[in-house]
Amino acid sequence: MPMSDDGAGRNGPEELRRKRSLPLPPEPSPRSGRVTVPSAAARRRRAGLLLMSALSLLVLFASGTSWALTGWMSGSLNRFDVFGGLSEEGRPEPTGGLTFLVIGSDSRDGTNREDEEELSLGSTPGQRSDTIMLVRLNHERDRVTVVGIPRDLWVDIPGQGEDKINAAYAYGGPQLSVRTVEALTGVRVDHYVEVDFHGFVDVVDALGGIEVCLPEPINDPKAHLDMDAGTHHVDGTEALAFARTRATSQGDLDRIDRQQQVLSAMLDKALSTETLSNPAKLTDFLDSSLSSVTVDQGLDTRTINELAYQMRDLDMEAVDFTQTPIADMEHWTERGDVALLWDEPAARELFARVQADRPISGSEEPSPDAGSAPDPADIRVRVFNGIGAPGLGSQLDEALRTSGFQVTAPASNWSSSDIAESQVRHGPGDEAAAEYVAGMIPGSRIVEDGALGDELQIVVGFNYTTFEVPESENGNDAPEGDSSPDKGSPTVSTARDNVCG
Repeated sequence: MPMSDDGAGRNGPEELRRKRSLPLPPEPSPRSGRVTVPSAAARRRRAGLLLMSALSLLVLFASGTSWALTGWMSGSLNRFDVFGGLSEEGRPEPTGGLTFLVIGSDSRDGTNREDEEELSLGSTPGQRSDTIMLVRLNHERDRVTVVGIPRDLWVDIPGQGEDKINAAYAYGGPQLSVRTVEALTGVRVDHYVEVDFHGFVDVVDALGGIEVCLPEPINDPKAHLDMDAGTHHVDGTEALAFARTRATSQGDLDRIDRQQQVLSAMLDKALSTETLSNPAKLTDFLDSSLSSVTVDQGLDTRTINELAYQMRDLDMEAVDFTQTPIADMEHWTERGDVALLWDEPAARELFARVQADRPISGSEEPSPDAGSAPDPADIRVRVFNGIGAPGLGSQLDEALRTSGFQVTAPASNWSSSDIAESQVRHGPGDEAAAEYVAGMIPGSRIVEDGALGDELQIVVGFNYTTFEVPESENGNDAPEGDSSPDKGSPTVSTARDNVCG
């Protein structure tokens, strides 16, 4: 059954239950009304970590023969109605791309003492998301972008106030996690995936282990992890400890890098060995991974078939990894603990690129017939204030004039003052100029208006943060005091880059 936005939920039909992963949200206590965790048996199935689910989907989608298996595969997945109770009001607009929110819960309450010791899980009570990642499949289905979101990021959780982002899962399960991530990033979540600790270990073991690399040694007694610098072949239990430890200088951020390295190594191992071509190995791999995965109901057999066929030629170079830009690693909250604060301008630019299917590296490959970048002096533009903030339009007017654009008239108010996302509007044939201008306004989207002539319109929305002055033609940086296009650009690596050696 659907779960309401306030986090209440009920057990699904008996026939949907699986032995390994039960898609149940946290339930409110009938006495206090506060969110509590499910029964011990259910809690064990909700313990989650990493992108094992995404690995399973990526491997199958990337396999040229995977479409023949997806009927059986789809029936092996656990499903939960994540989106049925969500209101469309305030959600980001759908796009041609597809975004998967991948969640892993750090609940240990259903594990026994032996499991906690073997996997170095600890025994902390409660239920939060241990890993949060956005996996974006672009409109053309030929590139995947994976963005790690630190679990200690300090955000506004809808209906709950400010807290670390991993608390959204504890407050309201999958649905509140989706709402929180969408509100934070402006990226529409199309599908939800969840996985458990034991499934992760089983999949690594089914692959015969993986190779991971360390630039410096790690000694984490809590995780039972003691590794020298260099390359190591690890089994599932060791890979789990490697992916979960935070015993390095950058804590959560280093951990995201290691998780992305582990996912890349698993993907490489699956694609470069007999895992996909050997029926026995493939069955072992799928049995290990799929029984640990919970997905939303919309990820049905037909959808998986279509994606599998469309992604049959995907390779390691087409899978990009990055993480949310961070401005403050030691933000002391009012309640006295330490959290992370994002670099808002850089983060908004990153997620705007994800939502618009633009390269996250900040440097787009020109099309074969594309010439040099447009000259601002050739672009006519007019600014409209879509939020009613006094003086905002005039400030943008001045920035545009200083940058050499033709400002055709003073800024004025738009027809409404509740525009959520900034827009760059253009007439037929002016797409290149609109893309050029939109690249200087993080979070803006391009809108074609057949009634416009050769003049662009910039409508300032609530997500407006800055105007990034373009570099001059001679290659010099923008004037001091202005934001350059490369400021805060995230570090990006491909799955091939992340593989040892």
